[in-house]
Amino acid sequence: MFDPKLKEALGRVQKPGRYTGGEPGSVYKDKEKVDVRFAFCFPDTYEVGMSFLGEKILYELLNSHENWWCERAFMPWLDMKAEMERLDLPLYTMESKDPLTDFDAVGFTLQYELSYTNILAMLDLAHIPFYAKDRDEHWPLIVAGGPCACNSEPIADFFDVIQLGEGENQLPAICAEIERAKKEGSVSKKELLRRIAKIPGVYIPAFYDVTYFEDGRVKAITPNEPGIPAVITKAIIKDLNEFAPPTNFVVPMVGAIQDRASIEVLRGCVRGCRFCQAGFLYRPMRQRDASLLNKAAQDLCANTGYEELSLSSLSTSDHGQLEELLDDLNEWAPKEHVSLSLPSLRMDNFSQSLIEKTTKVRKSGLTFAAEAGTQRLRDVINKNVTWDEIEKTCSLAFANGYSSVKLYFMMGLPTETMEDIEGIAETAQKVVDLYYSNPRHAKGRGVQVTISCACFVPKPHTPFQFVPMDTEESLQAKQKHLLESVHSRKIKVNYHDSTTSFLEGVFAKGDRRLAPVILEAYKRGCYFDGWEECFKYDTWMQVFEDLGIDPKFYCQRPIGLDEVTPWSHMDYGVTHEYLVREYNKALAAQTTQPCNRACHGCGANHLLGGPCFDYSQNLV
Repeated sequence: MFDPKLKEALGRVQKPGRYTGGEPGSVYKDKEKVDVRFAFCFPDTYEVGMSFLGEKILYELLNSHENWWCERAFMPWLDMKAEMERLDLPLYTMESKDPLTDFDAVGFTLQYELSYTNILAMLDLAHIPFYAKDRDEHWPLIVAGGPCACNSEPIADFFDVIQLGEGENQLPAICAEIERAKKEGSVSKKELLRRIAKIPGVYIPAFYDVTYFEDGRVKAITPNEPGIPAVITKAIIKDLNEFAPPTNFVVPMVGAIQDRASIEVLRGCVRGCRFCQAGFLYRPMRQRDASLLNKAAQDLCANTGYEELSLSSLSTSDHGQLEELLDDLNEWAPKEHVSLSLPSLRMDNFSQSLIEKTTKVRKSGLTFAAEAGTQRLRDVINKNVTWDEIEKTCSLAFANGYSSVKLYFMMGLPTETMEDIEGIAETAQKVVDLYYSNPRHAKGRGVQVTISCACFVPKPHTPFQFVPMDTEESLQAKQKHLLESVHSRKIKVNYHDSTTSFLEGVFAKGDRRLAPVILEAYKRGCYFDGWEECFKYDTWMQVFEDLGIDPKFYCQRPIGLDEVTPWSHMDYGVTHEYLVREYNKALAAQTTQPCNRACHGCGANHLLGGPCFDYSQNLV
């Protein structure tokens, strides 16, 4: 039975199905018979959150414990948020409809930097204090995990517990400590956090102090509690086969963005692209056995009724048993009218066999990541793709009836010039020409090549963490030049907004001094920052100005190779020395030139835009 306030709110919003729950696959338990209640919060809309595989994995894992109950909550859209505030209806979970304050722990996944204000909005709607220091043991523990945990410092003050690395072992261990403390009774929050801090990969922000130099750089990050490690090492699952993929998804009532069955076939990547944060965070590469994957996939499709199966990973075509797995899947998938998709294909191992084994039911779109428009720049970023491989792959696709291809690129990469931007358009034009020169192309149909161009954001724990992000003015000029360089209606160009990318860069490399900025921006109406219609760039810039913080300090200055970073106390298994070595390899992969920056006599040859100075030297 819905609360009368909830019924009233649902009657006044556009998509009430986002908030009703009751979906097939939902888990319901008697809350009087469970010892730990965990609310898994996704800081974006229901449609986005229900596409997230990580939530499905942890939802099934926690609920496999008879005396624990994991429930879901999402950020309500603008109309529902307004109704909840009007009616003083606290944010609740989809299963029990209980407010978040009824839970032992409230967990947020950190997937994207521009969701940070949504986290504050959800805490606000739940009537939970923002800062961890303002919450005693009577409040739920506020927990975080996910890729942005690798530098969670801009929002660290809001969280009690942050998980670095893979959560399949960490989160159950945290819940076990909560259960133990509840059964003991009278355990203080600080004592509970001390116990949780012993779990591998767990970071307790309150147990660390940060000091700064006068010029703003981080001076030191030191533990303030006995027995707390100076560096937290990420948690990792050594054998993925010990954790079978989930086989019973919650099937959304309102269509998710990616509404399909999905199986994680491997984790990590062996490619070593210097720009790719995920490739470094999820090292080393580990894969699940084909037989395990096949059984899980068949059970998942049978339990959910999905007719599309995605083999998910950073690099699915690198799975050592992929051909065997596809053969196994094709024993039953076509009979059940289930189509197969490989969302992360590589140009250098795309084959006729893969096409034949993934198109038995229906064809899905083809998307390839070239990343850069010239071979010189691909060498700089260590993207091991050549034009010959692009030509071979696209020719093969066109010969098999495909008439549309999407190509992913980035702009703003280190050492990039306008010639590299022109190379993006030239690559797309060559692909168009390939289609018409291929005698086996689909007759009577035109080709469509879509260029999707993201603004490059240097990220922590990558070799390019040291380089400054390209300026908004430069990115906008490059976007304009790209449009001017395309001369065919067969080529469609999409590109990301440089202002949202700038803010992403600020938070990606930011420190704890940004927490008041994020909170103040939220109070001034900033949330759903990743949504174009909601993004308030001018408000953000005014907040930075009013609080006396220069956002460019964080993302548009080089970081010294020996500088302490906000994430220096977080170990993701890739050494600082390795990142410096890869940075220097990038330097060697392009024609170096004398430094053209006024940095007190530095005349060294180095990567354009690379670190050659201390910020205190007033670089102009």
